[in-house]
Order: sequence, then C-alpha cells, then structure tokens
Amino acid sequence: MKILVINPGATSTKIAVYEDEKELIKVGIDHDAAEIAKYDNIVDQHEFRTEAVLKIVEENGYAIKDFDAIVGRGGLFKHIPSGTYKVNDAVIEDIKHPPYGEHAANLGAYISKELADTVGIPAFFVDPVCVDEFEEVARYSGIGLPGFERQSFFHALNQKAVARKTADAIGKPYEDLNLVVVHLGGGVSVAAHKKGRVVDVNNVKDEGAMGMDRAGTIPANALVNLCFKEGMTKKDVKKIIGQEAGVYSYTGTKDFRTVENAAFDGDEKMMGAFKAIAYQLAKDIGAMSAVLNFEVDGIAFTGGMAYSDRFCAEISSYVEKIAPIYRFPGEAEMEALALGALRALRDNHYEEYK
Repeated sequence: MKILVINPGATSTKIAVYEDEKELIKVGIDHDAAEIAKYDNIVDQHEFRTEAVLKIVEENGYAIKDFDAIVGRGGLFKHIPSGTYKVNDAVIEDIKHPPYGEHAANLGAYISKELADTVGIPAFFVDPVCVDEFEEVARYSGIGLPGFERQSFFHALNQKAVARKTADAIGKPYEDLNLVVVHLGGGVSVAAHKKGRVVDVNNVKDEGAMGMDRAGTIPANALVNLCFKEGMTKKDVKKIIGQEAGVYSYTGTKDFRTVENAAFDGDEKMMGAFKAIAYQLAKDIGAMSAVLNFEVDGIAFTGGMAYSDRFCAEISSYVEKIAPIYRFPGEAEMEALALGALRALRDNHYEEYK
C-alpha cells in the first residue's frame, strides 16, 4: 500500500512516500518567510502549502490517485487518546477554530483531507500533540480554579514511536511495559508510559525542565511580578517564557551544539547551562519514575540532543540506577505517521474524532 505523509512545521513542510513499511522518498520544503508572514492565521496557509505539496508529489512522478491513503501530522485539537484517527468534518472545524490555539501541525490533517477527497481515499492523523491519557490524579495542579488543570501537551507522535522501539529492544509488547521516554529537542518532554498509556507528562508548554528557548517550570511569584511590571503586556510575557527563556536566556544561543562545544572548551557560562538542563531533565525522569512506582523497565532518550554522548552521559549519571537506558537519536515522525496509517488500512480500523 502506498501512503503519502505530510508534516507541516513553522516554516517548512516535510513530505514522504511509503510503500508499506519502506520509505521511497522524503523531501523537505522550506517556505519563504515573507510568504508565511502574509497570513494572520496559520489555517489560511493551507492553500499555498497544498500547492507546494502537489508540486513535489508530481515532480517525483506520483499523482494523488496513486495513494491508498494520506496521513498528516496532528496538532492542537481536542484532547483525545492516542491512535490513528480519520480526518472528518469535526477535525476540520476544530482546525478552523482551534480549542487550544494555532500550530503549524494543524495543517497536516487539513491538507491531507483536502487532497484525499479529490480521489476518494481516506485521510488520517496519528498521535497529535494533544494526546491525553492522564490518570485523574495527574490533573491536579495545586489551584482548583477553572483553567488551572494540568494538561497533556507533548511530543506524542515521537514519544509513542520511540516507546514502541524501546519495547522491541526489550523484547516485550509496549502494552506490557512501564517506560520513561525523554524527548530532547528544541522543546523537551518527559513522559510516564504505563502499559501502553501515557499517564503523566510534563506539559511542554508550561512545566518541567527548561528547553532551548522555553522556560519550563518557573517561580510563580516571580512570574506574577513580571506580568505586572510597568509596560509589560500579555504578548510580551508569553514571548519571554515561550521563545526567549530556557538555555537561550542564559547563553544567548538556541543552538545546543554551540552550547556544548563552548562548554567543553572551558566557557563556564555555557557549562552551567549544559549541566542545568541535564539536571532538570534528570529530576523530571525521577518524578515520572515515581509515577510508575519505580517499576520502570526502561528509560529512552530521543530527539536531536540525544545524539550527544556527553549530554546523555550527564543525564544518565543521575538516573542510570533506575532502569536500563536506551537511545534513539533524532525523530521518527514521518515513519510513525506512515506506520499509523498502515495499521489503520491493514486492520480496517481507526479512531473516530468527535
């Protein structure tokens, strides 16, 4: 079966073609910043991004009618359990009026359905960032007001794919294992996988270890003071904690390799940030291990920073006594999307988005 995979990012769109489990092509499209800037809302980018996808498909000798299904990355939809979902009208409505804000990933499902409908094939999305499998006790945040519930936003697609790879390495079904998976990208997330479900996770938007430019957990009272600082707007505060915080706020760079290389060349400021993010991630791993009653079958590192032997060793020095550590550097999003769609086609089963 042939599957077209579409994965939109902030300024790029990745495309792949799979025949069963085999990747035939993978292409990245970099979109012009001026073109992106024309649109006030991300959803309005769907037309020019669709045209760009069609161009690449045709340049590689394919037509939409050649595919058995199209699968796109899922975004900030309603909270749903993990799985492969068919894109229906309810999904499109939530893309146009997103319940948790706009994200380029929302376009994956939109473009997939738009193209699939032209030839009457199914369009899917798999394990979006809004996957929620929390146990109820995990929802308590410490303040019982509406809007303060802990929420599940994380790198679900790559987390789930890496959890399954870890299970394969261990030699047992994912559904039989307790795992802690650590996504080490520009954003970081640490999740407790309990017998096939992510029962707790550090919300990548709000809590846990700092990322390269995201704040993670920060002192609440200091944040309140920042919000009421003269001249500070809501937009200013969100920009600081979401784009100008984390390692960047200590080092002036968002490039992890620059931080690592300078740190081991003797730059004390860079080494401080290098050790701090590893320390914070180790604390998160410990917390998620506690969620699993310290009955942990494996700890898995993934994402771009997992390529670094020194960084993984720094984190491992704190947590290696908890469970065996597995490394899967980089991300497997395209493969995970393709395999999710393939499972739905082979089993003739998919989840219904409502």
